[in-house]
Amino acid sequence: MTKQEEKRLDKLKKEKQRMYEMFSYEREYEGYSHICGIDEVGRGPFAGPVVAAAVILPGDCDILYLNDSKKVSPKKRETLYDEIYEKALAVGIGMASEKVIDEINILNATYEAMRTAVSNLPVEPDLLLNDAVTIPGIGTEQVPIIKGDAKSASIAAASIVAKVTRDRMMEEYDQIYPQYQFAKNKGYGTKAHIEAIKEHGICTLHRKSFVRKYI
Repeated sequence: MTKQEEKRLDKLKKEKQRMYEMFSYEREYEGYSHICGIDEVGRGPFAGPVVAAAVILPGDCDILYLNDSKKVSPKKRETLYDEIYEKALAVGIGMASEKVIDEINILNATYEAMRTAVSNLPVEPDLLLNDAVTIPGIGTEQVPIIKGDAKSASIAAASIVAKVTRDRMMEEYDQIYPQYQFAKNKGYGTKAHIEAIKEHGICTLHRKSFVRKYI
């Protein structure tokens, strides 16, 4: 065996160990039949929706490299997104538009997106593992986990699905409103995005409650 092969095997061994630890919460609650991870993306941007995903992974899940979506490269996120959809027992997506965010505020809009994601699951969960929050208006038992997207495989999978879903939407919006560079900034308030708002004003995708001072 070459040194390169040894390194590759050692790296794979370490990743399998990391993923074993990422399933610690799922093992802790193994008495439940359908454990669902929930996470959201897009609370901070100036434009576009907040998107939530709910993912139920199988008990024998063998997906590697699941992590907080911010810690995974865009290319790897796309690959994992396809693998999650292929292997998950169920995936649900929910979102709240910029108009809803302006009407009920970002926190309540996030809860609304999460409730919708759960309701869109084709399989009913009996336990929710949430990234940090307890979602109001849901009767299913919930376990909020601080930094859950880096500690629970189910939440990490939801984080990746939500991120890829939202990023693809913002890339499509870029075709309609190229002046704001949504494909590049994903709606976040970069310097170039702020300058574009000052020059062109806002579009229908902007959250007015977020960009008032720049209008």
